[in-house]
Amino acid sequence: MAGALLVTVAIVEAALVLGPPAPLSQRLATAIMVDLTVVAWLAGGIANVARLRFLSPTDIAGSGRTDASTAVRDASAVLQNTLEQVALAVPVHIAAAVMIERSATLSIALGMMFTIGRTAFWRGYAHGAQARAFGFAMTFYPTLVTLFVVAAFAVFRMSDLI
Repeated sequence: MAGALLVTVAIVEAALVLGPPAPLSQRLATAIMVDLTVVAWLAGGIANVARLRFLSPTDIAGSGRTDASTAVRDASAVLQNTLEQVALAVPVHIAAAVMIERSATLSIALGMMFTIGRTAFWRGYAHGAQARAFGFAMTFYPTLVTLFVVAAFAVFRMSDLI
């Protein structure tokens, strides 16, 4: 997980330093397009749980009526984690687009890291915590680092207003 944090910091820093400044409308459009991909991961998780339930005589009645199969329990856990990641990522991505003039490149990098992270988490989930740790970290750390960067930009902007 430390490796994922180092990769995240390097990518976020490179995107902020090398990304060109862009007008707010372009930054928001880029963040929204990227976040459609982020939300697509949530839709994919929902569809996967629905598919597994539909194909299973045990699970078709729904989780409130029976004990879920291992496949549905695992898919539901992946879905729950994905929901949590999306709920944190989307507002942070939009905040970055609003607060940081060089955020268009960052938005694209965040979307790519989210996709890499969710792919690794989804594939590794059934193989235990170590197998999914990198995927979790590559989804969570980019959002967390960006949250801190946005907070720093907000503090500096507020200090200019005082």
